[in-house]
Amino acid sequence: MSRTLIAIGILLVVVGLAWPWLTKLGLFRLPGDIAIERENFRFYFPITTMIIISVVISLILWLFRK
Repeated sequence: MSRTLIAIGILLVVVGLAWPWLTKLGLFRLPGDIAIERENFRFYFPITTMIIISVVISLILWLFRK
């Protein structure tokens, strides 16, 4: 269990450091994501992105269980 938590922590750090480059690629602006931008306000709710990430993680975990 501790190795899993350490691996997840390292993965989160790597994704956090790579975030500026990932957003430039346009991976997180999919159709279905809610983005509201005004003068002094920006709101972004990535519904479609969260669903896709959830499906991918579920498939990976399902494959590792077998």
